[in-house]
Amino acid sequence: MTYTAEGPALIEGPVELVTADGRTIRSDRCLVALCLCRRSSIYPLCDTSHRRHRRTSD
Repeated sequence: MTYTAEGPALIEGPVELVTADGRTIRSDRCLVALCLCRRSSIYPLCDTSHRRHRRTSD
């Protein structure tokens, strides 16, 4: 697993994820992006929603 600075965690696939509510999500992709910001409409998978909400430095 690789954590990115302002984005998702990247996991080598294929993967099978079990969500908190018991759903199973399967992906055959060779690289899967997991959302860490919880803004994704397809959470727990990343849809790049974090790009629209960049944090600004003070």
